[in-house]
Amino acid sequence: MFSKKNITFVVGNKRKNVMLTKYGTDNIIVMLIIGGILIFSPLFVSNNYLSITFFTLGLLLIMFTFWFFRDPDRKVPEEAKTDTSLVLSPADGKVVEIVEEDENYYLKDKVRRISIFLSPLDVHVNRVPATGEIEFYDYNPGKYLVAYHPKSSELNEQSRIGLRSPHGKIFFKQIVGIVARRLVCELKVGDKVNAGDKFGMMKFGSRMDVMVPLDAEVLVKVGDRVKACETIISKLI
Repeated sequence: MFSKKNITFVVGNKRKNVMLTKYGTDNIIVMLIIGGILIFSPLFVSNNYLSITFFTLGLLLIMFTFWFFRDPDRKVPEEAKTDTSLVLSPADGKVVEIVEEDENYYLKDKVRRISIFLSPLDVHVNRVPATGEIEFYDYNPGKYLVAYHPKSSELNEQSRIGLRSPHGKIFFKQIVGIVARRLVCELKVGDKVNAGDKFGMMKFGSRMDVMVPLDAEVLVKVGDRVKACETIISKLI
């Protein structure tokens, strides 16, 4: 229903199309229904204070729904179209950690982890970081620590994904935080993917970890803001 739905907003003489992601269809429907009920509740509530409160909450909920589940168009950088050694950010957000650690699921070696924190205001649609084949997938129901907590990388609910590119292996994780309670991941072992392809979503605040070999060049630093599909975060050697 919402996979290719465009909502048109008119601002002055300008029109802006906003696409909503198909990964949030169930949430979108429920949140819009609740928002609509709140907006029209003043028709049945005599207390002016409550009427204004319900109307405001309903309007804010509807606005947040359109904002959170937006799915803006993204373009793969021209250099990444020809150089398959480049690794794109799989998520929007802020780089909160770049560390060396042991990765025991897919690369099974010491790696460099780039962790990206997504606030509820960031775009939450996820994209494949490199062209190649999915060789590993594992889902862990886990816990719900705050997504920027260092332990969330191992303990929280997460999808673990291993991708073999023409230049080596990449491992990345969708990790939900204290508010989020659901991951969506369409990838499965054997899938052939292209850099920038949409593959899922993490809802209501989350974290994405990307692990690359130690000899890979990291092209971002802690504190950088990155965009899924558009920001190059590493180069495989």
